[in-house]
Amino acid sequence: MAENSPEGVRLDDPVEIGRRVLRLRTERGLTQRQLAEPAYTAAYVSTLESGRVRPSESALRHLAGRLGVGYEELATGRPAHLATDLRLRLTDARRALATGDPEDAAAVFRTLAEEAVAHELLEEQAAALLGLGDCLLESGELTDARDCFAAVERLLADQPLPLRVPAIRGRATAHLLTGELRYSCYLLETTLDELNASGLHDPDALLLLYTASIAPYMDMGAHARAAQAAELALALAPRVSDPALVAHMHRGVARTLIAEGRTAEADASLAKAQELYRHLQIRTELAHCHWMRGYVHAQDGDLEGAESELRTARDMLASKRAALFTEQVEVELADVLRRRGKAEEAEALLRPLLTSGEEPGTLGAERGAVHAGGAHRLLGLIAEERGDTDSAEEHYCAALSLLERSSAAGDLADLCRLLGDLLRRTGRIEAALDAYRTGLGHRAAPGTTTLGPAPAIPPM
Repeated sequence: MAENSPEGVRLDDPVEIGRRVLRLRTERGLTQRQLAEPAYTAAYVSTLESGRVRPSESALRHLAGRLGVGYEELATGRPAHLATDLRLRLTDARRALATGDPEDAAAVFRTLAEEAVAHELLEEQAAALLGLGDCLLESGELTDARDCFAAVERLLADQPLPLRVPAIRGRATAHLLTGELRYSCYLLETTLDELNASGLHDPDALLLLYTASIAPYMDMGAHARAAQAAELALALAPRVSDPALVAHMHRGVARTLIAEGRTAEADASLAKAQELYRHLQIRTELAHCHWMRGYVHAQDGDLEGAESELRTARDMLASKRAALFTEQVEVELADVLRRRGKAEEAEALLRPLLTSGEEPGTLGAERGAVHAGGAHRLLGLIAEERGDTDSAEEHYCAALSLLERSSAAGDLADLCRLLGDLLRRTGRIEAALDAYRTGLGHRAAPGTTTLGPAPAIPPM
Protein backbone atom coordinates (compact mmCIF):
# COMPACT_ATOMS: atom_id res chain seq x y z
CA MET A 1 0.00 0.00 0.00
CA ALA A 2 1.26 3.49 -0.81
CA GLU A 3 2.30 5.81 2.00
CA ASN A 4 3.48 9.39 2.29
CA SER A 5 7.14 10.36 2.44
CA PRO A 6 8.25 13.25 4.69
CA GLU A 7 7.68 15.74 1.91
CA GLY A 8 4.19 14.46 1.08
CA VAL A 9 5.04 12.40 -2.04
CA ARG A 10 2.87 9.29 -2.10
CA LEU A 11 5.24 6.28 -2.32
CA ASP A 12 4.41 3.23 -4.40
CA ASP A 13 4.48 -0.33 -3.08
CA PRO A 14 8.11 -1.54 -2.49
CA VAL A 15 7.67 -4.20 -5.19
CA GLU A 16 6.73 -1.53 -7.75
CA ILE A 17 9.64 0.68 -6.72
CA GLY A 18 12.01 -2.32 -6.99
CA ARG A 19 10.80 -3.15 -10.49
CA ARG A 20 11.22 0.49 -11.50
CA VAL A 21 14.79 0.63 -10.17
CA LEU A 22 15.66 -2.64 -11.96
CA ARG A 23 14.20 -1.43 -15.27
CA LEU A 24 15.95 1.93 -15.15
CA ARG A 25 19.28 0.39 -14.07
CA THR A 26 19.10 -2.14 -16.90
CA GLU A 27 18.20 0.53 -19.47
CA ARG A 28 21.27 2.54 -18.42
CA GLY A 29 23.62 -0.45 -18.43
CA LEU A 30 24.60 -0.08 -14.78
CA THR A 31 25.61 -2.89 -12.42
CA GLN A 32 24.09 -3.06 -8.96
CA ARG A 33 27.47 -2.04 -7.50
CA GLN A 34 27.75 0.99 -9.84
CA LEU A 35 24.26 2.09 -8.85
CA ALA A 36 24.87 1.59 -5.14
CA GLU A 37 28.28 3.17 -4.62
CA PRO A 38 29.47 5.07 -2.73
CA ALA A 39 26.62 5.26 -0.19
CA TYR A 40 25.14 1.74 -0.43
CA THR A 41 26.08 -1.83 -1.29
CA ALA A 42 25.20 -4.03 -4.25
CA ALA A 43 23.41 -6.37 -1.81
CA TYR A 44 21.13 -3.51 -0.68
CA VAL A 45 20.24 -2.71 -4.30
CA SER A 46 19.53 -6.40 -4.94
CA THR A 47 17.22 -6.58 -1.91
CA LEU A 48 15.50 -3.37 -2.99
CA GLU A 49 15.00 -4.56 -6.58
CA SER A 50 13.35 -7.73 -5.31
CA GLY A 51 10.84 -5.67 -3.36
CA ARG A 52 11.89 -7.02 0.02
CA VAL A 53 12.74 -3.66 1.55
CA ARG A 54 11.06 -0.27 1.55
CA PRO A 55 13.71 2.30 0.60
CA SER A 56 14.17 5.39 2.73
CA GLU A 57 13.81 8.86 1.25
CA SER A 58 17.60 9.35 1.32
CA ALA A 59 18.16 6.02 -0.48
CA LEU A 60 15.59 6.92 -3.16
CA ARG A 61 17.21 10.32 -3.67
CA HIS A 62 20.62 8.70 -4.08
CA LEU A 63 19.30 6.12 -6.57
CA ALA A 64 17.29 8.75 -8.50
CA GLY A 65 20.42 10.88 -8.88
CA ARG A 66 22.46 7.92 -10.16
CA LEU A 67 19.68 6.91 -12.58
CA GLY A 68 19.14 10.47 -13.84
CA VAL A 69 15.46 10.73 -12.90
CA GLY A 70 13.54 12.82 -10.38
CA TYR A 71 12.91 11.55 -6.86
CA GLU A 72 9.11 11.69 -7.33
CA GLU A 73 9.27 9.78 -10.62
CA LEU A 74 11.29 6.99 -9.00
CA ALA A 75 9.04 6.90 -5.91
CA THR A 76 5.69 7.00 -7.71
CA GLY A 77 6.28 6.22 -11.39
CA ARG A 78 4.96 9.62 -12.37
CA PRO A 79 7.12 11.84 -14.58
CA ALA A 80 8.05 15.01 -12.70
CA HIS A 81 6.22 17.22 -15.19
CA LEU A 82 2.95 15.26 -15.12
CA ALA A 83 1.17 17.26 -12.39
CA THR A 84 2.32 20.55 -13.91
CA ASP A 85 1.09 19.47 -17.35
CA LEU A 86 -2.29 18.46 -15.91
CA ARG A 87 -2.65 21.78 -14.13
CA LEU A 88 -1.92 23.68 -17.35
CA ARG A 89 -4.52 21.63 -19.20
CA LEU A 90 -7.02 22.26 -16.41
CA THR A 91 -6.46 26.00 -16.91
CA ASP A 92 -7.09 25.56 -20.64
CA ALA A 93 -10.29 23.61 -19.91
CA ARG A 94 -11.48 26.41 -17.61
CA ARG A 95 -10.86 28.89 -20.40
CA ALA A 96 -12.80 26.66 -22.81
CA LEU A 97 -15.76 26.62 -20.41
CA ALA A 98 -15.64 30.41 -20.03
CA THR A 99 -15.67 31.09 -23.76
CA GLY A 100 -17.23 28.03 -25.40
CA ASP A 101 -19.55 25.05 -25.18
CA PRO A 102 -19.93 23.44 -21.72
CA GLU A 103 -20.34 20.00 -23.31
CA ASP A 104 -16.96 20.29 -25.09
CA ALA A 105 -15.31 21.53 -21.89
CA ALA A 106 -16.96 18.70 -19.93
CA ALA A 107 -15.33 16.10 -22.21
CA VAL A 108 -11.90 17.62 -21.50
CA PHE A 109 -12.52 17.72 -17.74
CA ARG A 110 -13.60 14.04 -17.78
CA THR A 111 -10.38 13.06 -19.56
CA LEU A 112 -8.28 15.04 -17.10
CA ALA A 113 -10.10 13.49 -14.14
CA GLU A 114 -9.39 9.99 -15.49
CA GLU A 115 -5.70 10.83 -15.96
CA ALA A 116 -5.50 12.26 -12.46
CA VAL A 117 -7.05 9.08 -11.03
CA ALA A 118 -4.62 6.90 -12.97
CA HIS A 119 -1.65 8.80 -11.56
CA GLU A 120 -3.13 9.30 -8.05
CA LEU A 121 -3.04 13.10 -8.36
CA LEU A 122 -5.75 13.90 -5.83
CA GLU A 123 -5.76 17.72 -6.05
CA GLU A 124 -5.82 17.64 -9.86
CA GLN A 125 -8.63 15.05 -9.80
CA ALA A 126 -10.64 17.33 -7.49
CA ALA A 127 -10.01 20.34 -9.76
CA ALA A 128 -11.13 18.37 -12.83
CA LEU A 129 -14.33 17.20 -11.12
CA LEU A 130 -15.03 20.74 -9.92
CA GLY A 131 -14.73 21.99 -13.51
CA LEU A 132 -16.94 19.15 -14.73
CA GLY A 133 -19.56 20.07 -12.14
CA ASP A 134 -19.57 23.68 -13.37
CA CYS A 135 -20.03 22.43 -16.96
CA LEU A 136 -22.98 20.29 -15.89
CA LEU A 137 -24.56 23.27 -14.10
CA GLU A 138 -24.45 25.27 -17.33
CA SER A 139 -25.94 22.47 -19.41
CA GLY A 140 -28.66 21.86 -16.80
CA GLU A 141 -27.62 18.33 -15.73
CA LEU A 142 -28.19 19.17 -12.09
CA THR A 143 -28.15 15.69 -10.52
CA ASP A 144 -24.83 14.84 -12.18
CA ALA A 145 -23.47 18.25 -11.17
CA ARG A 146 -24.38 17.62 -7.52
CA ASP A 147 -22.66 14.24 -7.69
CA CYS A 148 -19.48 15.84 -9.06
CA PHE A 149 -19.36 18.48 -6.34
CA ALA A 150 -20.05 15.87 -3.64
CA ALA A 151 -17.18 13.76 -5.02
CA VAL A 152 -14.84 16.76 -4.73
CA GLU A 153 -15.89 17.23 -1.10
CA ARG A 154 -15.08 13.56 -0.40
CA LEU A 155 -11.69 13.79 -2.11
CA LEU A 156 -10.77 16.86 -0.08
CA ALA A 157 -12.33 15.66 3.18
CA ASP A 158 -8.96 15.78 4.97
CA GLN A 159 -8.06 19.20 3.57
CA PRO A 160 -8.83 22.58 5.21
CA LEU A 161 -12.45 23.67 4.77
CA PRO A 162 -11.67 26.70 2.51
CA LEU A 163 -10.42 24.26 -0.15
CA ARG A 164 -13.81 22.53 -0.14
CA VAL A 165 -15.84 25.76 -0.32
CA PRO A 166 -16.00 25.97 -4.18
CA ALA A 167 -17.50 22.46 -4.26
CA ILE A 168 -19.97 23.28 -1.48
CA ARG A 169 -20.98 26.45 -3.33
CA GLY A 170 -21.44 24.38 -6.51
CA ARG A 171 -23.64 21.85 -4.74
CA ALA A 172 -25.71 24.64 -3.16
CA THR A 173 -26.15 26.24 -6.60
CA ALA A 174 -27.32 22.93 -8.06
CA HIS A 175 -29.93 22.63 -5.28
CA LEU A 176 -30.97 26.24 -5.91
CA LEU A 177 -31.48 25.58 -9.63
CA THR A 178 -33.44 22.44 -8.83
CA GLY A 179 -35.73 24.57 -6.65
CA GLU A 180 -34.52 23.37 -3.23
CA LEU A 181 -33.96 26.87 -1.90
CA ARG A 182 -34.05 26.06 1.79
CA TYR A 183 -31.47 23.29 1.47
CA SER A 184 -29.25 25.57 -0.61
CA CYS A 185 -29.35 28.12 2.22
CA TYR A 186 -28.66 25.40 4.78
CA LEU A 187 -25.50 24.26 2.97
CA LEU A 188 -24.14 27.78 2.66
CA GLU A 189 -25.03 28.89 6.18
CA THR A 190 -23.64 25.82 7.93
CA THR A 191 -20.39 26.19 6.00
CA LEU A 192 -20.17 29.87 6.99
CA ASP A 193 -20.73 28.96 10.63
CA GLU A 194 -18.10 26.22 10.46
CA LEU A 195 -15.58 28.59 8.87
CA ASN A 196 -16.20 31.26 11.48
CA ALA A 197 -16.23 28.82 14.41
CA SER A 198 -12.91 27.32 13.32
CA GLY A 199 -11.26 30.70 12.84
CA LEU A 200 -10.65 29.99 9.15
CA HIS A 201 -11.41 33.53 7.99
CA ASP A 202 -10.38 32.97 4.39
CA PRO A 203 -11.57 36.07 2.42
CA ASP A 204 -11.99 34.20 -0.88
CA ALA A 205 -14.03 31.41 0.70
CA LEU A 206 -16.20 33.82 2.69
CA LEU A 207 -16.84 36.05 -0.34
CA LEU A 208 -17.83 33.02 -2.42
CA LEU A 209 -20.28 31.82 0.23
CA TYR A 210 -21.86 35.21 1.02
CA THR A 211 -22.31 35.97 -2.69
CA ALA A 212 -23.80 32.54 -3.37
CA SER A 213 -26.31 32.94 -0.52
CA ILE A 214 -27.87 36.10 -2.00
CA ALA A 215 -29.89 34.30 -4.71
CA PRO A 216 -31.62 31.71 -2.48
CA TYR A 217 -32.26 34.37 0.18
CA MET A 218 -33.93 36.62 -2.40
CA ASP A 219 -36.02 33.81 -3.87
CA MET A 220 -37.20 32.85 -0.38
CA GLY A 221 -38.16 36.44 0.41
CA ALA A 222 -35.42 36.82 3.04
CA HIS A 223 -34.47 40.26 1.74
CA ALA A 224 -32.96 41.51 4.99
CA ARG A 225 -30.65 38.53 5.20
CA ALA A 226 -29.71 38.93 1.52
CA ALA A 227 -28.87 42.59 2.14
CA GLN A 228 -26.66 41.64 5.09
CA ALA A 229 -24.84 39.04 2.96
CA ALA A 230 -24.30 41.71 0.29
CA GLU A 231 -22.87 44.15 2.85
CA LEU A 232 -20.46 41.53 4.16
CA ALA A 233 -19.42 40.61 0.62
CA LEU A 234 -18.69 44.26 -0.19
CA ALA A 235 -16.60 44.54 2.99
CA LEU A 236 -14.59 41.44 2.04
CA ALA A 237 -14.00 42.42 -1.61
CA PRO A 238 -10.89 44.64 -1.01
CA ARG A 239 -9.14 41.61 0.55
CA VAL A 240 -9.80 39.36 -2.49
CA SER A 241 -7.46 39.28 -5.48
CA ASP A 242 -9.47 37.01 -7.81
CA PRO A 243 -11.30 39.35 -10.25
CA ALA A 244 -13.86 36.67 -11.14
CA LEU A 245 -14.92 36.44 -7.49
CA VAL A 246 -15.20 40.22 -7.25
CA ALA A 247 -17.24 40.40 -10.46
CA HIS A 248 -19.60 37.72 -9.18
CA MET A 249 -19.97 39.68 -5.94
CA HIS A 250 -20.96 42.85 -7.84
CA ARG A 251 -23.58 40.87 -9.78
CA GLY A 252 -25.01 39.38 -6.57
CA VAL A 253 -25.07 42.74 -4.77
CA ALA A 254 -26.97 44.26 -7.70
CA ARG A 255 -29.87 41.94 -7.01
CA THR A 256 -30.28 43.25 -3.46
CA LEU A 257 -30.09 46.84 -4.73
CA ILE A 258 -32.85 46.13 -7.25
CA ALA A 259 -35.08 44.78 -4.48
CA GLU A 260 -34.52 48.00 -2.51
CA GLY A 261 -35.50 50.12 -5.52
CA ARG A 262 -31.94 51.45 -5.94
CA THR A 263 -31.86 50.70 -9.66
CA ALA A 264 -29.20 53.28 -10.57
CA GLU A 265 -26.81 51.77 -8.02
CA ALA A 266 -27.71 48.27 -9.22
CA ASP A 267 -26.93 49.26 -12.81
CA ALA A 268 -23.57 50.70 -11.69
CA SER A 269 -22.76 47.45 -9.86
CA LEU A 270 -23.64 45.43 -12.96
CA ALA A 271 -21.45 47.70 -15.09
CA LYS A 272 -18.48 46.89 -12.83
CA ALA A 273 -19.21 43.18 -13.14
CA GLN A 274 -19.53 43.41 -16.92
CA GLU A 275 -16.22 45.22 -17.25
CA LEU A 276 -14.44 42.49 -15.28
CA TYR A 277 -16.16 39.66 -17.15
CA ARG A 278 -15.27 41.19 -20.52
CA HIS A 279 -11.64 41.44 -19.46
CA LEU A 280 -11.70 37.82 -18.23
CA GLN A 281 -13.68 36.68 -21.32
CA ILE A 282 -16.23 34.78 -19.23
CA ARG A 283 -19.18 34.76 -21.62
CA THR A 284 -21.73 32.98 -19.43
CA GLU A 285 -21.32 35.45 -16.58
CA LEU A 286 -21.36 38.37 -19.03
CA ALA A 287 -24.68 37.03 -20.33
CA HIS A 288 -25.97 36.93 -16.75
CA CYS A 289 -25.17 40.65 -16.46
CA HIS A 290 -27.25 41.41 -19.57
CA TRP A 291 -29.98 39.23 -18.08
CA MET A 292 -30.01 41.20 -14.84
CA ARG A 293 -29.81 44.56 -16.62
CA GLY A 294 -32.90 43.47 -18.54
CA TYR A 295 -34.60 42.93 -15.20
CA VAL A 296 -33.49 46.39 -14.02
CA HIS A 297 -34.99 48.00 -17.15
CA ALA A 298 -38.21 46.05 -16.63
CA GLN A 299 -38.43 47.28 -13.04
CA ASP A 300 -37.97 50.86 -14.27
CA GLY A 301 -40.72 50.43 -16.87
CA ASP A 302 -38.30 50.53 -19.84
CA LEU A 303 -39.76 47.43 -21.50
CA GLU A 304 -38.06 48.05 -24.85
CA GLY A 305 -34.66 48.24 -23.16
CA ALA A 306 -35.51 45.17 -21.07
CA GLU A 307 -36.43 43.16 -24.16
CA SER A 308 -33.17 44.15 -25.89
CA GLU A 309 -30.99 43.13 -22.90
CA LEU A 310 -32.85 39.84 -22.37
CA ARG A 311 -32.61 38.91 -26.05
CA THR A 312 -28.87 39.60 -25.91
CA ALA A 313 -28.54 37.41 -22.83
CA ARG A 314 -30.59 34.62 -24.39
CA ASP A 315 -28.57 34.66 -27.63
CA MET A 316 -25.26 34.61 -25.73
CA LEU A 317 -26.34 31.71 -23.53
CA ALA A 318 -27.83 29.78 -26.44
CA SER A 319 -24.59 30.16 -28.42
CA LYS A 320 -22.76 28.64 -25.45
CA ARG A 321 -25.40 25.89 -25.22
CA ALA A 322 -26.00 26.81 -21.58
CA ALA A 323 -29.42 25.17 -21.78
CA LEU A 324 -30.94 25.77 -18.36
CA PHE A 325 -29.90 29.42 -18.15
CA THR A 326 -31.20 30.01 -21.70
CA GLU A 327 -34.59 28.61 -20.69
CA GLN A 328 -34.72 30.74 -17.54
CA VAL A 329 -34.01 33.90 -19.54
CA GLU A 330 -36.78 32.94 -21.96
CA VAL A 331 -39.27 32.94 -19.08
CA GLU A 332 -38.28 36.48 -18.10
CA LEU A 333 -38.25 37.58 -21.75
CA ALA A 334 -41.79 36.18 -22.12
CA ASP A 335 -42.91 38.32 -19.16
CA VAL A 336 -41.58 41.46 -20.87
CA LEU A 337 -43.17 40.46 -24.20
CA ARG A 338 -46.56 39.96 -22.52
CA ARG A 339 -46.31 43.36 -20.87
CA ARG A 340 -45.50 44.86 -24.29
CA GLY A 341 -48.69 43.37 -25.77
CA LYS A 342 -46.94 40.47 -27.55
CA ALA A 343 -48.88 37.71 -25.81
CA GLU A 344 -48.73 35.22 -28.69
CA GLU A 345 -44.94 35.52 -28.96
CA ALA A 346 -44.65 35.12 -25.18
CA GLU A 347 -46.83 32.01 -25.22
CA ALA A 348 -44.79 30.53 -28.08
CA LEU A 349 -41.66 30.93 -25.94
CA LEU A 350 -43.18 29.43 -22.82
CA ARG A 351 -45.08 26.35 -23.97
CA PRO A 352 -42.05 24.32 -25.21
CA LEU A 353 -40.40 24.88 -21.81
CA LEU A 354 -43.28 23.09 -20.06
CA THR A 355 -44.50 20.59 -22.67
CA SER A 356 -43.04 19.18 -25.87
CA GLY A 357 -45.80 17.35 -27.73
CA GLU A 358 -46.96 14.71 -25.27
CA GLU A 359 -43.65 14.79 -23.39
CA PRO A 360 -42.80 17.02 -20.40
CA GLY A 361 -40.85 20.16 -21.23
CA THR A 362 -37.34 21.06 -20.12
CA LEU A 363 -38.37 23.01 -16.98
CA GLY A 364 -40.08 21.31 -14.06
CA ALA A 365 -39.99 20.29 -10.43
CA GLU A 366 -36.50 18.76 -10.65
CA ARG A 367 -34.99 21.35 -12.98
CA GLY A 368 -35.59 25.08 -12.70
CA ALA A 369 -38.66 24.77 -10.46
CA VAL A 370 -38.91 28.50 -9.68
CA HIS A 371 -38.80 29.47 -13.36
CA ALA A 372 -41.16 26.61 -14.26
CA GLY A 373 -43.59 28.12 -11.74
CA GLY A 374 -42.99 31.52 -13.32
CA ALA A 375 -43.78 30.10 -16.77
CA HIS A 376 -47.08 28.63 -15.55
CA ARG A 377 -47.93 31.96 -13.86
CA LEU A 378 -47.37 33.84 -17.13
CA LEU A 379 -49.44 31.36 -19.13
CA GLY A 380 -52.18 31.79 -16.52
CA LEU A 381 -52.08 35.57 -16.95
CA ILE A 382 -52.22 35.24 -20.75
CA ALA A 383 -55.15 32.81 -20.51
CA GLU A 384 -56.97 35.12 -18.09
CA GLU A 385 -56.44 38.13 -20.37
CA ARG A 386 -58.17 36.29 -23.21
CA GLY A 387 -61.02 35.16 -20.95
CA ASP A 388 -60.07 31.49 -20.55
CA THR A 389 -60.47 31.25 -16.76
CA ASP A 390 -60.34 27.43 -16.64
CA SER A 391 -56.93 27.36 -18.31
CA ALA A 392 -55.73 30.25 -16.16
CA GLU A 393 -56.72 28.44 -12.96
CA GLU A 394 -55.00 25.26 -14.16
CA HIS A 395 -51.74 27.13 -14.76
CA TYR A 396 -51.95 29.02 -11.45
CA CYS A 397 -52.44 25.73 -9.55
CA ALA A 398 -49.49 24.13 -11.39
CA ALA A 399 -47.36 27.15 -10.49
CA LEU A 400 -48.51 26.98 -6.86
CA SER A 401 -47.44 23.34 -6.57
CA LEU A 402 -43.96 24.11 -7.96
CA LEU A 403 -43.39 27.21 -5.84
CA GLU A 404 -44.64 25.68 -2.59
CA ARG A 405 -42.11 22.90 -3.03
CA SER A 406 -39.30 25.41 -3.56
CA SER A 407 -40.27 27.83 -0.72
CA ALA A 408 -40.09 30.84 -3.08
CA ALA A 409 -42.02 33.07 -0.68
CA GLY A 410 -42.34 36.28 -2.70
CA ASP A 411 -43.44 34.50 -5.87
CA LEU A 412 -45.84 32.34 -3.85
CA ALA A 413 -47.52 35.35 -2.27
CA ASP A 414 -48.00 37.02 -5.66
CA LEU A 415 -49.37 33.82 -7.17
CA CYS A 416 -51.83 33.30 -4.30
CA ARG A 417 -53.12 36.84 -4.89
CA LEU A 418 -53.66 36.09 -8.60
CA LEU A 419 -55.38 32.80 -7.87
CA GLY A 420 -57.51 34.37 -5.11
CA ASP A 421 -58.62 37.18 -7.42
CA LEU A 422 -59.57 34.67 -10.12
CA LEU A 423 -61.55 32.50 -7.71
CA ARG A 424 -63.33 35.56 -6.27
CA ARG A 425 -64.32 36.80 -9.73
CA THR A 426 -65.78 33.37 -10.55
CA GLY A 427 -67.87 33.35 -7.37
CA ARG A 428 -65.83 30.89 -5.24
CA ILE A 429 -65.39 33.13 -2.22
CA GLU A 430 -64.31 30.50 0.33
CA ALA A 431 -61.68 29.08 -2.05
CA ALA A 432 -60.49 32.63 -2.76
CA LEU A 433 -60.10 33.31 0.98
CA ASP A 434 -58.05 30.12 1.36
CA ALA A 435 -55.75 31.26 -1.44
CA TYR A 436 -55.32 34.70 0.13
CA ARG A 437 -54.57 33.16 3.54
CA THR A 438 -51.94 30.93 2.00
CA GLY A 439 -50.30 33.95 0.40
CA LEU A 440 -50.40 35.96 3.62
CA GLY A 441 -48.77 33.08 5.46
CA HIS A 442 -45.81 33.20 3.10
CA ARG A 443 -45.51 36.98 3.44
CA ALA A 444 -45.54 37.04 7.27
CA ALA A 445 -42.24 38.26 8.80
CA PRO A 446 -40.13 38.08 5.61
CA GLY A 447 -36.83 36.33 6.15
CA THR A 448 -37.74 34.75 9.47
CA THR A 449 -40.42 32.15 8.79
CA THR A 450 -38.34 29.58 6.88
CA LEU A 451 -34.77 30.06 8.11
CA GLY A 452 -33.00 29.55 11.41
CA PRO A 453 -30.62 32.05 13.00
CA ALA A 454 -28.37 33.91 10.60
CA PRO A 455 -24.77 32.63 10.41
CA ALA A 456 -22.23 34.31 12.66
CA ILE A 457 -20.54 37.40 11.23
CA PRO A 458 -16.77 36.97 10.80
CA PRO A 459 -14.33 39.50 12.27
CA MET A 460 -13.70 41.92 9.42
